[in-house]
Amino acid sequence: MRQLIDQLEQQRRLTKEEWVTLIAERKDAEYLFERARAVRQKYYGNAVYTRGLIEFTNYCKNNCHYCGIRRENATAVRYRLSMEEIMDCCKQGYDLGFRTFVLQGGEDAFFTDERIIEILTKIKSVYKDCAITLSIGEKTKESYRRFFDAGADRYLLRHETADKAHYESLHPTEMSFEARKECLWNLKEIGYQVGCGFMVGSPGQKAEYLAEDMLFITELQPQMVGIGPFVPHHATPFAKEAGGTVEQTLYMLGLLRLLKPNLLLPATTALGTIDQKGREKGILAGANVVMPNLSPTTVRKKYELYDNKICTGDEAAECRNCLSNRMQSIGYELVIDRGDPKEF
Repeated sequence: MRQLIDQLEQQRRLTKEEWVTLIAERKDAEYLFERARAVRQKYYGNAVYTRGLIEFTNYCKNNCHYCGIRRENATAVRYRLSMEEIMDCCKQGYDLGFRTFVLQGGEDAFFTDERIIEILTKIKSVYKDCAITLSIGEKTKESYRRFFDAGADRYLLRHETADKAHYESLHPTEMSFEARKECLWNLKEIGYQVGCGFMVGSPGQKAEYLAEDMLFITELQPQMVGIGPFVPHHATPFAKEAGGTVEQTLYMLGLLRLLKPNLLLPATTALGTIDQKGREKGILAGANVVMPNLSPTTVRKKYELYDNKICTGDEAAECRNCLSNRMQSIGYELVIDRGDPKEF
């Protein structure tokens, strides 16, 4: 496998067959991580960027088979943060050193374009040196353009899988594989720093599907890719499905770092949920971003995309200090920075 790993590092692309071989066999993992760390070090040194996550609504019109805030989950306790609560999250985050805020929520019709624009405008007027990432699902191109004009810098929309049949097995019939991909291309055209991503180990996933993900990322050339293991939620159709593994998630992180050396690549909360040292392992596999939660502790348990999510009871300062200590323990440092992608 070392030959394929070296080829990926040098050429930054592989054929589908080569991707399948690497992903299916997962050999020479330590060598892959060593190369991924070297590449990440070249562009980012030992810096780890933080994103302050504000989960501002858990209402969602969609009914994805894997998601705990799906429309038909009658046991979900729904909430929406007010403008005042969102601004309080930003103030707390700014004082702790965060220079990117991630506004994440379900696809909630209450938050019209006008309301989102009002939130963006308010945050940007107070925190001019901060970046804002939106992660609020599929919108029209015109809506995306309006958000961008109002100050949104980045947009995270996980494609979940680049295989059409697999996408349709994970989502209700009213959701469209083609529409999801079109949204990502629209975001790129408008000028956002674009983030896509996929679940590792989702039900029915094959090495061929992960190879398609890597080919799609090669084509899209996003600035960010968010991946994490599939973790089941008890109130979904996939409640009894097996979850994704740490090992496969780490391997995919290493491959992504070699595919796009300047990628903004999070070590996700889901990874930390299935392994106590998951986020540290993610950084050592090539990741360079962590996303501590700034949401009020009163609502964190309610934003339950999957079971046993970590850090739902910690205050924001505790979260950041804990992560800072965890990063220092493996030779990395949380930095006060917007964390834009480096040019290469």
